[in-house]
Amino acid sequence: MTNELEQTIIQLTTPLYALLIGFEALMSHWQHRQYYTWRDTLTNFLLMLFNGGVDLAFRAVYVVILVAFYQYRIRITEISNVYTYWILLFFAEDFLFYVLHVVDHYSRLFWAVHVTHHSSEYFNLTTGFRSSVFQPLYRFVYFIPLVLVGFKPADIVLMYSITQTYGIIVHTNYIGKLGWLGYVFVTPSHHRVHHASNVPYLDKNMGMCLIIWDRIFGTFQEELEKEPVRYGLTKSLDDRSLTNTLFHEWKAIVHDLKREVDWKTKLKYVVNPPGWSHDGSTQTSNQLRKQEVKNLKTEATILE
Repeated sequence: MTNELEQTIIQLTTPLYALLIGFEALMSHWQHRQYYTWRDTLTNFLLMLFNGGVDLAFRAVYVVILVAFYQYRIRITEISNVYTYWILLFFAEDFLFYVLHVVDHYSRLFWAVHVTHHSSEYFNLTTGFRSSVFQPLYRFVYFIPLVLVGFKPADIVLMYSITQTYGIIVHTNYIGKLGWLGYVFVTPSHHRVHHASNVPYLDKNMGMCLIIWDRIFGTFQEELEKEPVRYGLTKSLDDRSLTNTLFHEWKAIVHDLKREVDWKTKLKYVVNPPGWSHDGSTQTSNQLRKQEVKNLKTEATILE
């Protein structure tokens, strides 16, 4: 039943995506906004296909693992009311995705996978398909707590498909701020911030559907008029080939592992936040923010 529902979601959303993307692309062209390029859009869809292939090839493995953990679930927490079950699953899975997303941004090993999603310097509905190709190989680990408290593996997979649909449609420049909805749900404005390379916006707004987790845990950032969004990475890719888009951060990790430093420092180059360096030659997002605040204070002092 759950697999049939997942197929139904795909059948319903595919023409919806096609319609919305076509409309957005035409509007962008007519208004000379240049939100789309052929090459960037093609890259987005190819990465989506690669991600889908990895997910399909590995699905049997991670579903078996989740089913195995489900055998050890805490049975006293079984939920009999179907509405309560699905609502709780939605909130729990959205929170665990938030945790996964934070780790993807704050550990370089996982950032090397996730960086492909942020590598485009354009922001449109197809950017939502610019997938973290190898994420299906480890994403299921974050959902193990869900099966341990009684949620069925197939239902978890289905809920992820539903929430991912929402996560795709917030990739647009054509919707502004949404008032009170922005206090609860991730909006396109919030997600524009997430894809920005501006220092104040780095590693902010990690939620998939709900922005409440960012507000609770201090990763929320409003889109500011005085800080227009610049999309992409803090350092643009010189080589935009598909191979380099997928593996450029892995190449950088290998380069850093060749440094003449002790093994503990080498390990930090793998697990510490992106941009960390033992000699300060590169900086993390938090270090960049502190440096920017320091620079602003220095400028203010000089003006005085």
